Parts: sequence; C-alpha cells; structure tokens
Amino acid sequence: MKTESSTTPAADPDVIIVGAGSAGIAAARHLLAHGLTVTILEARDRIGGRTLTRSFKGHPLDLGAHWLHAGPINPLVKLGRVRREPLRRAPVDGHFFVRGRPGRPAESAALDRAFAMADRAMTQAAKAREDQAAARALPPMGPQGRRVAAIHGLVSGRPLDEVSLHDFPSMEYADNLFIAGGLGAYVRRLARGLPIRLGVIVRSINWSAEGVRVESSAGTMRGKAVVVTTPMAVLQQDTIRFAPALPNAVQEAIHGFTQGVYEHVVLHWPDSPFRGADRLASLTGRHREPPGLLTRIDNTPFHFFELDQPIAASFDRRDAHAPHRYARMVLAEHFGHQAIRNLSALHSTAWRNDPWSRASWAVVPPGLSAVRDALKAPVGEMIWFAGEALSRAQWGTAGGAWEEGERAAGEILAKLTGPRSGG
Repeated sequence: MKTESSTTPAADPDVIIVGAGSAGIAAARHLLAHGLTVTILEARDRIGGRTLTRSFKGHPLDLGAHWLHAGPINPLVKLGRVRREPLRRAPVDGHFFVRGRPGRPAESAALDRAFAMADRAMTQAAKAREDQAAARALPPMGPQGRRVAAIHGLVSGRPLDEVSLHDFPSMEYADNLFIAGGLGAYVRRLARGLPIRLGVIVRSINWSAEGVRVESSAGTMRGKAVVVTTPMAVLQQDTIRFAPALPNAVQEAIHGFTQGVYEHVVLHWPDSPFRGADRLASLTGRHREPPGLLTRIDNTPFHFFELDQPIAASFDRRDAHAPHRYARMVLAEHFGHQAIRNLSALHSTAWRNDPWSRASWAVVPPGLSAVRDALKAPVGEMIWFAGEALSRAQWGTAGGAWEEGERAAGEILAKLTGPRSGG
C-alpha cells in the first residue's frame, strides 16, 4: 500500500471515499473545502479510475475517457476554464469515405438525413410512458440505417436493442471538447494534495451502528459516512460485502445495469488519408465498417480505432494482438494494403476485463431507466453511491462521475454540518 497525497490520510476521517476516480476526487475536494476530513481508498496502484493518460512515442494519449462531452453542463469543463486548462473544442465536421474515396456531397447528406431521422424518431418515441429498446424506435432510414445504428450502439456501450429508449435521449453530446495532455492527466492534477491511499482493497462496509466501519486490506477504518464510487459492474461481483445487506431495492438497482463496452486500438499512422486534428471519420461501403475512428488526435499521427461491444467481445478468447490485426485488416479493406504500410497498432484497451472496472461504463437495459435515480438516495443516512452510472444527463462520462461525486458530498455536508455548510 502507498499514498499519493501531500496530506496524511486520517485514520478515522469524517467521510471515507471508496475509489479515486472522478467521482471520488470530486467528493473529496468538495468535502475538504467545507472543513470535513476525508480519506480515499483506491484499489489500484494509481488514481483516475477509467481516466488514464499514458505516453506513446512521447505523446500523451488517453486510454480511457478522452472526450469532455456536453461543455455547457460538464463540471470538468467549467472547472477547466476557471483553472485555465488547455481545452480545445472538438471539430463538428468529420471525414466521410465510401469504399476508400471521399464521399460525395449527396452521399454525406444521406447519412446526415438518416441520423436526423433516427434522433427525431427516438426522441418522440421516448415521450411514451412505456419503455422499450431504443432499436425498436428506429424508422426506416435507407442504405445508411445500419451505419446509424452501429454508431449509436458504439456511443451507447451496447447494441440499441439492449439499451433503454427512455435513457438514451438523456445523453448530451453537443459542444464537445478535448484537453491537451489528456483527460486522465487533468483528473490526476485535480487530485493533487488529496489524502489518498493506493493499493487498498475494500472488503466490507458495516453500517449496523452509528457511523460506518470499513474493512480493507489495510485494516479497519471508521467514519461518519462513506461514499462508494465503485463501478456498478464491480459491485455486481459482490467484491464489497455490506453488513447488514443493502435494501432489496438498492441491490436490484445495482444489478439492473449491464456492462457498457467502448474500447479502442491506438494507431500510429503518419501517412493516413485524414487531414485536420481531432476529426471523426466514417468509413462505409465495405464488408466491415468500423463503428468509430478518431483521427490525428491533437494534430499528431495518432488515431483511435474504436471497438463496440460486439466486436470487442469477439476478441475475449483470442491473443492480445487480435484487435491490432483486426484494425489493420479493416483499414486495408477500405484503403488498400499500400496505404497502411506505415501503420502500427500500439495498444488496445480492455476495460471490460479490468478487475476494477469490468466495463467502460454502466448501461441501462430496456425497462430499467429508473435505476440511475434509485441509487441516489442514501442508505441509512450513512452510505452514498456516486459515479457516472447515477448521472442522468452525463452518464458514461468523467463529467457525469464528477457531478455525482459533488452531489453526494453536498448531501453529506447537509447531514453532518447542517445549515452552516453553505452548500
């Protein structure tokens, strides 16, 4: 076990926070700013959770969350502007290729129309009282219909027949931004000075008496409240035992989520056919069409070849380089083998198999759109859950996790300090 802080973690703090990802960091900053003591327990040997920046050939790249979605409502964007962080707006225009050539204006317009039809149909259908699979609301969209469904499935984390229609339209993807140096590095900066204990595995949380008792690989710790930011897919594994057991409604909500999968292969492709920084590329007209491709990240030769849940799952029983070969095969199919002669695949992510995440984010299946809100009520006025899974408008994002960490912290402050907390 080691610490990563300039503050010694309290032995028995006011609030114990499980997890040093965006939600845990946000909660800790908020609580400390209002005079409470906190200690963050993190199972990994690093902070950041599913935000992680690493260097490739001297360039920082995000292996987890990399978009700052929905700038007007994203707390990490607001905070970044206050801190004068190096934010940059994501381009609205992207690349559109058909069988390896730039798409004609009419072909690009057909894809735009298909997206507009899908968005209108799903938004309208979601107004109905009865929930259903998002796929059932899709209208006939012509030849581009399959492409639209694939892209929406990628950003949803599951195919649309496995995603709640009532939950789907809550996503906000306007006004996206990136941050130079990586989102993971930014989140890490926000954790400076926090009392964090790394390599500590929480095994049980006892809330049978006044306050909570947390048993971990580093021993026993007591506090007045606990914030659990552990991903839903990990909580579903019963890695943390609660005593007494959580109420049935809470357990059902935790187990209501399904595994969201969004992985990518890091490509170094100096002579790729794409021009301009940070632009999405849509490749169509071949047997295999990648659901997503982010090109020339931060104006470098690096690209993200995105893998949706069905494609990523097909690699689970294969060797570690199978995603690399797949990316090369697909790009050769679109542009020819000569075009990829200088392409190298450097890394592929596998958040779906990481023991401390088990998913890229939490997805709500059809009929279960209420589970996000069901977990917001504290358990016994001692246990608060937080994380991207609880965010209605920013689920699946670091901004959503941050928002929920601050929400939980605000509620704890109101309980422990009363009116003088100041919000």
